[in-house]
Amino acid sequence: MRTYLGKMRGEPFKRGRVGWQDALWSWVGAFSGMALICWLSTHWLSQQLLIVGSFGATSVLIYAAPDSPFAQPSHVLFGSMFSAAIGVACFQLLGATSVAMALAVSLSILVMQLTHTVHPPGAAAALIAVGGGSSVHQLGWWYPLAPIGIGCVVMLAVAILVNNLARHRRYPRYW
Repeated sequence: MRTYLGKMRGEPFKRGRVGWQDALWSWVGAFSGMALICWLSTHWLSQQLLIVGSFGATSVLIYAAPDSPFAQPSHVLFGSMFSAAIGVACFQLLGATSVAMALAVSLSILVMQLTHTVHPPGAAAALIAVGGGSSVHQLGWWYPLAPIGIGCVVMLAVAILVNNLARHRRYPRYW
């Protein structure tokens, strides 16, 4: 029991410093990626179709933590799309219920782990598929493709371009 409770104390935290240049590159990437998605949504699609809340968290990973395994392209794209599809399936089977929401999140985590595509915002995409309201529900099986797939591809393209402009950054680490 002592060992079990002892694990809950954690380890001493070693704070890594982020320099102003790294923070600035993260800002440039996040602003550019989200601005492009918003522009495409309003000018190309004439609606807010590509704007999904999980893209905020994806931005943190691909622009501020580009070395993270969760930020690599296969994780971003496939983790998000698999999870979105699971969310759609859960909604279609169980409606916008708490059980459907719990299943969407937990099954998306299971599938992402089994496919080696863990991307935490993917679980949010699954949850949005169930609880996102009628505008999301009307998309049905299109939801994993647009907005999720197209939005991820746009953000990844920006991440590859912006992160590699900085001499000290390299993105992706692997595909």
